[in-house]
Amino acid sequence: FLLLSIDMQSDIPLYIQIRNQIIEGIATGDLVPGQTLPSVRQMASDLGINLHTVNKVYTLLKQEGFLTVHRKSGVVINDRKCFAESENYREKLKQDLRPILAEAVSRGVTEKEFLKYCRMVFREFSEHREAKNI
Repeated sequence: FLLLSIDMQSDIPLYIQIRNQIIEGIATGDLVPGQTLPSVRQMASDLGINLHTVNKVYTLLKQEGFLTVHRKSGVVINDRKCFAESENYREKLKQDLRPILAEAVSRGVTEKEFLKYCRMVFREFSEHREAKNI
């Protein structure tokens, strides 16, 4: 299973940290369709956090199409077509980028630099997936 690293001192809420790391695991191919995740109770115990926090993460990822929760087989990573890009996602992406871009512009980052960073991170995900032959 993907090793999650949470920062209890971060301003980013724990459930967002966990959600983002699971999605990153899917993006890199470290988590693959059909793979099961630990139960709510098990993950909470492993991370030393409240089980309601893990439940919130799983509920959110289920709503976003990344996970399916089965009574018998547990929490399972969905096939990519379940969370494929949609118009709603494109709009959400644009909104999510606004504060990131606003801060970058405010700090003097140029469009060229910003796009360079975007390409660099995108390639990291792509190369990781390619290395796994996904």
